[in-house]
Amino acid sequence: MPKTALRPAPPPLEVNDVAIVAGGTVLWFVGFLALLPFQSALSEHGHGTWPWICLSGGLLGLIGVWYCRARRDAIRRDRAAQAQTAEQQAD
Repeated sequence: MPKTALRPAPPPLEVNDVAIVAGGTVLWFVGFLALLPFQSALSEHGHGTWPWICLSGGLLGLIGVWYCRARRDAIRRDRAAQAQTAEQQAD
């Protein structure tokens, strides 16, 4: 079987990570609020932890939003520093 040359990896896609993680976090909190009124019925059937799992997902999502915002800001600062360095070298 002939071997084909490996292609270089494409550049990473730029997406709005903060919006994606925030949307998922909101869904976890919505799930918590939707399941909370049914806590007793869920507990009777052995699923009493479901609302608390949703709450945990929402709280962990808040950490994810914080991390994504910090990452986005660091990328912006790095790009600005690189642009400034390139501008200074061009002069």
